[in-house]
Amino acid sequence: MDATITLHVDGQEHELTVDTRTGLLDALRDRLGATSPKKGCDHGQCGACTVLVNGRRALACLALAVSHDGAEITTAAGLAPPGRLHPVARAFVERDALQCGYCTPGQVCSAVGVLDEAARGWPSRVTDGTADDGPVRLDREEIRERMSGNLCRCGAYTHIVEAVEEAAR
Repeated sequence: MDATITLHVDGQEHELTVDTRTGLLDALRDRLGATSPKKGCDHGQCGACTVLVNGRRALACLALAVSHDGAEITTAAGLAPPGRLHPVARAFVERDALQCGYCTPGQVCSAVGVLDEAARGWPSRVTDGTADDGPVRLDREEIRERMSGNLCRCGAYTHIVEAVEEAAR
């Protein structure tokens, strides 16, 4: 069965007809040409497909496209105007937080989500309990916990944590 949906991707509206079983990641990559979210494990375990859906981190490989009809989706490519880098992406470059680069778009989207969650005072498993009255302080342990759903086969984790720390400043 097919359905016609509208996706707002990186500031552009797209209307498309998809099979109701089509995943969001496949709709983004195969139908709309948005190739910054990557297909890694296709099981929600690696985070390479992380995008922002209505401002919140989401694994695009686990979502059905039809369930996001009308959603505002931001990929790493849409975080900043063409030719410019988002401050988080700039921190990744400056801190050498990438090697092969395959996971980097998902890592950057996740880091942007982490910064927003911390600014809103949303606690994680390691938050010290003082977050109720303001932003969460992003120390290394907090960053590692919040970024733990994004894997890097190259092992650039130390630099990724440093990049998120720098972007948080």
